Amino acid sequence: MSNYQELLAQKAALEKQAADLEKQLQDARRAERSGVIAQIKNLLAEHGLTVADLGLKPGKQASTTGAAPTAGRKVAPKYRNQATGETWTGRGLQPKWVQAAIATGKKLEDFAI
Repeated sequence: MSNYQELLAQKAALEKQAADLEKQLQDARRAERSGVIAQIKNLLAEHGLTVADLGLKPGKQASTTGAAPTAGRKVAPKYRNQATGETWTGRGLQPKWVQAAIATGKKLEDFAI
């Protein structure tokens, strides 16, 4: 069984090895990236294209997340409870006040703003 000092030494060696591997990863990525950039520049020149033709703005990174540019923005409410002033956008689950009103025979259109 190892003692505490040996384990600390092993930990330090592993951390150094991890740092070395991280540096190698960064160097490899930098080299691969420069090759890809050169390839893209050649293709752009070969086909007479510009960054604007790609729908990109110079200095802006292309989005790879697939999220809509309006994701996370507030949506205007479409329905309002006149009695309490509560609102609902019409998205997601119906609030309890809408469910209760529909259960009593009202229509969703009755609350449209």
